[in-house]
Amino acid sequence: MPAQALYLKWRPATFEDVIGQDHITRTLRNALRQRRIRHAYLFSGPRGTGKTSTARLLAKAVNCQGEDPARRPCNECPHCVAVNEGRYLDLIEIDAASHTGVDDVRDLRDKIAFAPNEGRFKVYIIDEVHRFSGAAFDALLKTLEEPPPHAIFVLATTEPDRVPETVRSRCQRFDFGRIAESDMVARLKMALTDGMTAEDEALHMIAASAEGSMRDAWSLMDMCLGGEKYLSAENVRLSLGIVSQLFLFDYLDALGEADAGLALKKTEQLMQGGRDVQVFLRDLSAHLRQALTDIQYGRAPDPYGWTMKIEAGK
Repeated sequence: MPAQALYLKWRPATFEDVIGQDHITRTLRNALRQRRIRHAYLFSGPRGTGKTSTARLLAKAVNCQGEDPARRPCNECPHCVAVNEGRYLDLIEIDAASHTGVDDVRDLRDKIAFAPNEGRFKVYIIDEVHRFSGAAFDALLKTLEEPPPHAIFVLATTEPDRVPETVRSRCQRFDFGRIAESDMVARLKMALTDGMTAEDEALHMIAASAEGSMRDAWSLMDMCLGGEKYLSAENVRLSLGIVSQLFLFDYLDALGEADAGLALKKTEQLMQGGRDVQVFLRDLSAHLRQALTDIQYGRAPDPYGWTMKIEAGK
């Protein structure tokens, strides 16, 4: 049996496990405590920031049998266990990318009138909802206007502007932001169990490469580990095509001195080493931005007069 991917193994099991989205989890937990759950939500934001995971947590929490509303989902009652094991009949997940037609939504609308099988609510999670056709959105709108009391909709999308305003206005919207690098590093360290170790620099490089997506960070860590127990910074560089800090300093020196020959030589080394040019340009941009910030705040010297050139519009 294949090993479970890290992003599945470490999927959030409680609202406390969702990182970087405190403004959202706090609001949802308050709504659960006060029993003021809305019938429709719109979760929008970049990929891998916790939209679907939070939707599943909400589905568990509204049907959780735990006595204390503030501690839901409890992950112990039969309903929570069924959701965790992927066999809960009242949690229906729909991929809008493969169910774009009006007939799919009409079928959903016909079935939604039936009472829940196990819990108090039937929760419909529609992922990538912006992929619906115009007719499908029209059919969904009718359901959102007059929903049965036992139905909750969670619409997830990376492109909220493609969702019609008539649909958005009937949902409580939450915008998920990119996750901070420090938060991702702290989360990645939690996966270092069973004798696994990693260099801090390696984890920071993975988090930086993930660009705010926790799912991407788990996938990159999975790839860099490759079944090993030790994760080194050098192995991450080789796996992700990242150049060393020394190479970036040398390249910036070539740019600062307007030495085209040295810059071309460094570029040739980059290509011969099989590095990803897009990754290099991203890292160079971040490195230059950090260097200019350090110069501006007096944390580093400005040997090439970059700040003066910027102020002069050069």
